[in-house]
Formats: sequence, C-alpha cells, structure tokens
Amino acid sequence: MSTPTSIRNASQPAALWADPYVVIGAGAAALLFALCVFDVRLLNDGDTYWHLAAGDWMLRHAEVPHADPFSFSRSGAPWQAHEWLAEIMMALSFAWGGWNGVVTFYGFSLAATALLLVSALRRFLSPTSLTVTLVLAFSCIAPNLLARPHILVLPVIVAWTAALLRARDEGRAPSLWAAILMLLWANLHGSFVFGFLLLACFGLEALVESPADHRIRTLRQWALFAAASVAMAAITPQGPAGLVFPFKLMAMTSLRGVDEWRAMDFSSFNLFEVALAATLFVCFTRGVTIPPLRALLLVFLLHMALQHNRHAIVTALVAALILAEPLARALGQTRSTAAPPMANAWLGFAAIALVMITVRTSDPIVRTDGATTPATALDHVPGALRTQNVLNEYDFGGYLIFRGVKPYIDGRTDLYGDAFMDRYFQITRPDRGALEQTLRNAHVAWTIFSPASPVVDLMDSEAGWKRLYADRFAVIHVRVPSAP
Repeated sequence: MSTPTSIRNASQPAALWADPYVVIGAGAAALLFALCVFDVRLLNDGDTYWHLAAGDWMLRHAEVPHADPFSFSRSGAPWQAHEWLAEIMMALSFAWGGWNGVVTFYGFSLAATALLLVSALRRFLSPTSLTVTLVLAFSCIAPNLLARPHILVLPVIVAWTAALLRARDEGRAPSLWAAILMLLWANLHGSFVFGFLLLACFGLEALVESPADHRIRTLRQWALFAAASVAMAAITPQGPAGLVFPFKLMAMTSLRGVDEWRAMDFSSFNLFEVALAATLFVCFTRGVTIPPLRALLLVFLLHMALQHNRHAIVTALVAALILAEPLARALGQTRSTAAPPMANAWLGFAAIALVMITVRTSDPIVRTDGATTPATALDHVPGALRTQNVLNEYDFGGYLIFRGVKPYIDGRTDLYGDAFMDRYFQITRPDRGALEQTLRNAHVAWTIFSPASPVVDLMDSEAGWKRLYADRFAVIHVRVPSAP
C-alpha cells in the first residue's frame, strides 16, 4: 500500500532536519556566528577603525579616494583604497547598529563561509569526517578572526574554489557566471590573486588530462573563463592597475615588521600547527593520494602560510576543499550522488541567529580603553593640540583616524612605503637620533605611545618635552611651549 502524498509531504521537513549534514551546517554556522557576536576580541585590531573611517568617508563624499585624506605625514599622497567595497559595508553596518552591527555583519560572513563549506564537502565526507575537517579549518582561521576585510571575502573564496573543483569533477570549464565572483573578490580584498592561482592550476590540470583530440576545445573553454575572470577583476576603482597592486604590496620588504606579515611562529602552541599535524597524520596513515598539480598547489599555499601567517586562512579553506575527495576515497567513504538539500540548514541558522541578535541588542557593545584604543588618553588631549602633528604608536593610528586625528602612521603600509616604514621602525627601536630628527622635521607637537614602547623612556628624558598624561594603555608627551 503506497503512502498518501499528503503524508509524505508532511513528513519531509522532519526528515530534512534529521539529516546530519543539515544539523552540522546549521550548528557550525550558529557557533561561528556566536563567536563573532559575543566575543568582542573580533574588534581587537586597530585597522578596524581606519577601515570604518574610510567607508564613512566614501559614503559622505560619494567617491573612492585616490589620495590619502587621513594622515598628516602622507596627506595627498597616492593611495589605492583597494578594499573599498568591504569598507563601505563595514561603515553601513556600523551606521545601522554601532559595534553591535559590525560584529553581527561579520558573524553572518563567517556563518555563510561555514554553510558553503559544508555544502561543498558533504558530497564526499561522512558526517564525522566533515565535522573534524570543519574544526581543523576554522581553528586555522581563529587567530586572524578580526573585523577586517579579509574575513568578508571568505565566502567568496569557498564559492570560487568549489566552482572550479565542481567543473573539474564534471569534466568541463567553469560557468561564465562564476566569473562574477572575481568581480566581488577584487573589490573586497587583495587576496583575489590567489583565485587566479587556483584557476591556473585547475585549468592546466584540465588541459593535461584532456584527450589529445579535445585539448584545443578544453584550452579554448578555460581560456575564455580566465579572460572573463580577469575582465571582472579589472572592474575596480583602480582599473587594470588594481590587478598588480597585491604583487606590489607583497614585494614590500618592510612588511616583516608587521605582525600579520611575519613568518609562522611554532615556538609556542599554534592552532595551525595542530591542524597541519593532524592533516599530515591522516594523509600518511591512510595513503591519501593527490593529483600532482593539486599537490604542488597545496605545497605552495603552505609555503605562503609559513612565510606570512595571514595566508593561513586561504590555505586552510582551499586545502579542506581539495583534500575532501581523495580523503573520502582513502577512507572508503561512499560518495553521495544526490547530496541532501541545505536550505533547512540556512533557515535553521537564521532562526538561531535571530535569537542571538536579540540578546546582543539588549547589551550594546561599548568600546573602552584597550591595546588599540587609547580612548581615555586621547580625551585628555586638548582639542587645539589634536589638530597639530602627532607621532604615534603604529597600533594607535587607526583609532586616531576614527576620532578625527591625523596620525603620523597607521596600518596602511602600502601608503607609507618601505623607506617610511623602515624609518619608523628605526625610531621605535629606539634610535634617539632618528627620533629627534623626526620630532624636528615633522614639526611634531605631541606623541602617544604604548607604555611598553621603548620610545616612552626616550621621551621622558628628551629636552623640551614633558608628560601630559599616562595610563596603562597610553602615554602622551607634549612639547614644552618655550622649547624650539
């Protein structure tokens, strides 16, 4: 006896919710959303401030700046606001809900990343393997989980990589519609160059593995998609010049002085090390085999992550997607030919997120003094003095911009260049001669540094200067009026 249609339809939602992939997707998205919304360490980066200020500037002026409007030391110098779209989104979220709006916006971005990743991996991995993969991948993201544009681009990275892998899996070139992802990526963050690296790898793999009589057609199809992607990436306020900007940035020698551009440090506990060790252990013990070009790609991405810890995020997400199929094959897991629908996972997450937003709204985030937020110290600087030149802590630059003060330096290393950055590092090493020369030549009227900065001790002994204010987050010195 057949089951009536009405009964089958009524039981369908329950069956969908019982699907483990739906539960994993909604659960992972909700957990990551909660991490962003309730753990304010997401805001512990000084660059968040200047990104918000840049977005607000663009909204007020209805244009993307091509010259620096924020610092006094490089005022009017050429500047590419290459993350303009992300900055406008950040500014809109702040205008909508203050700091609550910012963390909520980032929570949705990270949740979307998890849901897209689950949607791609469920075709290959069992629920248990998928859960472990998610834990390892997002543990690599955790150290760099900050309210900055690189988090907003994570859903695009997953969608782009998954589209390329799906095309290879089906023996075709990616749909031209997927090239639109590159338009979004290039206007959000400079990491879009990694998208072209992936495209080159999979395109070459398709050409090599294609039968001899089909290679011309394969080359034509992938070349067409590549051309469309390059064209999309060139549609930015910087135009074609924006395509080379990431290479200019990575060529800067002074980046080694910035934490996120430093090499991976394994001298203490490191989540990336745990994820890497676990992945290698499984691959070695289970005999996971990877096509040569994909293996070469993973080795290069690993090199980039070890060289600059900020690249660990891209490496983790791409590795999870590339290793899913060979890992499932090595573990003997049956590949799903009809992947379960994920709409319920998105709906389930949305319902949970609504509850969390309500709770968060009842307790608005208020920014107070912190390592990148010298709020009380700045409040002690007279208004007239704030308009004069300041020599500041690198990590304070973003907050100064946010408060309407033109800093000597901030997190826009591409604006300042190697010579300027090296000079600043010399000042803060500290070098008394370099410090005194900068105070004189830049007509500095006041300074603000962290109490732990060696510059503070020099300023205490510097003739013609005195302390104006000090707390456990910042020390301010001002020039004595009678001093030259």
